[in-house]
Amino acid sequence: MIEIKNVSKRYGDLEVLSNLNCTIKDGLIYGLVGANGSGKSTLLRIVNGIYLADDGDVKIDGEDVLDNSEVKQNLVFVPDDLFFYSGYTIYDMGLFYQALYKKFDMKYLERLAKTLKLDMHKKIGTFSKGMKRQCALILAIATNARYMFFDETFDGVDPVVRNVIKKILANHLEETNATIVLTSHNLRELEDIADNLGLLHKGGILFEGDIDEIKTNMFKVQISLKGDFDKETFEGIDMLNFKKVGSIATMIVKGDKEKIGKQLEKLKPIILDYLPLSLEEIFIYQMEVLGYEFSEII
Repeated sequence: MIEIKNVSKRYGDLEVLSNLNCTIKDGLIYGLVGANGSGKSTLLRIVNGIYLADDGDVKIDGEDVLDNSEVKQNLVFVPDDLFFYSGYTIYDMGLFYQALYKKFDMKYLERLAKTLKLDMHKKIGTFSKGMKRQCALILAIATNARYMFFDETFDGVDPVVRNVIKKILANHLEETNATIVLTSHNLRELEDIADNLGLLHKGGILFEGDIDEIKTNMFKVQISLKGDFDKETFEGIDMLNFKKVGSIATMIVKGDKEKIGKQLEKLKPIILDYLPLSLEEIFIYQMEVLGYEFSEII
């Protein structure tokens, strides 16, 4: 388990992280979303013991990360700014990783490269940006580290390959029970793969939760009643948004759908429809409640 407590980080007068708290449980994919410059990369570097936090601490499985080679043996980090040794092939980089990670699996790397149609013996320097990103990802996965961190995971990767990588990550998680942390400035990129999502803004986690739970507990209702009605008609219902056009009202409702449905049925509606919300819509309404403009955050 990753425990981040009251972590702050400053660069001169610029405070990038401010008393940030976050707990990431084992065996899941955690998506960290935030605009460019929100502190995602800094946070990952602190968690991996690359940067030192100005305040607070980070523990992985109850252990400090800094100067702890045993803990770091279980961590692998793919930064946004990739680095490969000049003239190296994927196979050469695999040998390099093999010297660092006891559980590194060269045959596994070869299978992953074959899946993505990457030549193990071609110089990485000749690859496109997206292909280089794929190389970095499969090298990290082949370490079999318990904790994997990918910064701007799908940057430069086309949609088809992106879906293949998501399947690779999901399969790896199922087989090894690893913990994977992905960052992106694009919420949609992480929606269909992450188990939990956290929204990083102004140095802290503004909103987080289990994706399935978030989607289950919030939905859109379209309703029409006989006679005049307004928002007060639905007293007792946790409503994030209410709009009425003519005789039909649209509500964004939070809570148990079955219980709320029974309450609405008692009003004998003429029209009653339940519509699902995308994760982006859910975040938009949550941010409005907190007094933020979603477009300013992502």
